[in-house]
Amino acid sequence: MIATMRPMRRFILRLPAGGVFLGLVFFALSLTPSLIPRHFVIQGVLSGFVFAAGYGIGIFFEWLWNFMGLKPSRRRWVRYAQWAMIGIGLAFAFLCLWLSTGWQNSIRTVMDMPAVETNQPVYVVAIAIVPALLLILLGTLIVSGVRMVSGWLQHIIPPRVALVGGIIIVTIITNITVNGVLARWAFNAADRFYANLDTLAGAYEEQPSDPLRSGSADSLVPWNTIGLDARIYVQSGPSAAEIEAITSKPAIDPIRVYVGLRSADTVEERARLALAEMLRVGAFDRSVLVLIMPVGTGWVQPPAIDTLEFLHAGDVASVALQYSYLTSSLSLVSEPNVGVEAARALFDIVYAYWSDLPPEDRPELYLHGLSLGAYSSQASMNLFDLLSNPIAGALWAGPPFASQVWREVTGARNPDSPAWLPQVGDGSIVRYANQYEGLDAEGRHWGPLRLFYLQYGSDPIVFFDPGMVYRSPEWLEGERAPDVSPDLSWYPVVTFLQVTFDLLISQASPVGYGHVYAPQHYLRAWIEVTEPDGWTEQELDALTIRLTRTGTYRDIVGGWFREKEDI
Repeated sequence: MIATMRPMRRFILRLPAGGVFLGLVFFALSLTPSLIPRHFVIQGVLSGFVFAAGYGIGIFFEWLWNFMGLKPSRRRWVRYAQWAMIGIGLAFAFLCLWLSTGWQNSIRTVMDMPAVETNQPVYVVAIAIVPALLLILLGTLIVSGVRMVSGWLQHIIPPRVALVGGIIIVTIITNITVNGVLARWAFNAADRFYANLDTLAGAYEEQPSDPLRSGSADSLVPWNTIGLDARIYVQSGPSAAEIEAITSKPAIDPIRVYVGLRSADTVEERARLALAEMLRVGAFDRSVLVLIMPVGTGWVQPPAIDTLEFLHAGDVASVALQYSYLTSSLSLVSEPNVGVEAARALFDIVYAYWSDLPPEDRPELYLHGLSLGAYSSQASMNLFDLLSNPIAGALWAGPPFASQVWREVTGARNPDSPAWLPQVGDGSIVRYANQYEGLDAEGRHWGPLRLFYLQYGSDPIVFFDPGMVYRSPEWLEGERAPDVSPDLSWYPVVTFLQVTFDLLISQASPVGYGHVYAPQHYLRAWIEVTEPDGWTEQELDALTIRLTRTGTYRDIVGGWFREKEDI
């Protein structure tokens, strides 16, 4: 028995105790709740990444300790300390695995989801081993590279200088290899794939017969230049008869204009084409005109515009301009300014034409965007240029954390308002709302410009913060949003990685939570922004119920929600 224990004992003694201990602690903390409920497979992958991060940090501190000459001389004491650290780490990990089901159910409870009986701890551990080993292997290769390069340099410069030089050289080579070669190849491959998908996915869709539809025989936008997402936007939506059936009010057919990425060679030409198409279909003769920036692939979430068309009896014209084939996350990383350039080109040309129209004869002009579309839409206008001739307003849903305008306005909030639901001044220019508050602002009056942010407290696209690596985010200070787990706590590095994974699964939440914005909240937001005439409060409540009740609107127009990426 003793003989069989010796190999295991030697193996444990050779383990970097600091790395294993901190890795186990990080692994355990990764099981705590974040913003989005996690399936055990996602949990396993996340825990593997987090273990590797803790292991790497622990290894670094061990190296630093020894590098500073603080290594203790008594090896027996070190041996006992290593056993104790690994034992404590394992015990803590097992405890958190046992508690993990309750933690995940704490998120599901605030999102009105059914509880799970178990978080499958055995599967979580088994799955976590794979990414943990791969990342540790990758880190070991990089460290070996540093040692090899610094060994070469020691022949010509002092050892410690050689170590620094080795770190710098390997960092540069790794960065060039990953960002300059692999990432560029991956992004180019992804762009070709999504471009082909955009072309082929809707190739067999029937061309619209309505001359007012983009892509029809009378349209200035060729049907073969707009892809699947554009065709869904153009061909879906309520007709006048369908609006009347829901609202019991006279209605007209809404106007929808879409210009695809292949519809013209440059962004300026696509913007001019959009204006020409708007003039052809009489978009400026409607009461409400909306400039929409879609998400990365060109997708426009149907309830965002459908609800507005119901609210205004179809007297709405909307125009969307595609700027990328990539998904939102890839587009934001690889080409963050492309959407902004498209949004500015469209806004500038439409705003210039709209400004020349007599104020009494032109429509109310609004901006709209979801996620990356909100990011681009916010950057399309300069507020100082609008002071003399402001547009009516904007509705931005799920604005990404990187949105400069959103960050600046949120930073200027009243001190007594939380970061997840800011109040800015008296609310006459900018307002925020989530599914619980802000969608019924009775007694407050708008100024000439109305900017409205719809954001859920559980939306990681909105509330991700790179600073979570080393500090607690503001949205965890004081009272937290109702759809955020009461068991969510901040831990350095761990919470950052948890919310990073939440970004990837932000649409795994139920409708009305996370990054899945509900039709009734779009409807109420548009009511606040546009203040439509001819409705009583009772009629608006009835409309809200009819547009969100299962089997009513969906049966008429079709499904609103689709499993799709978004950021």
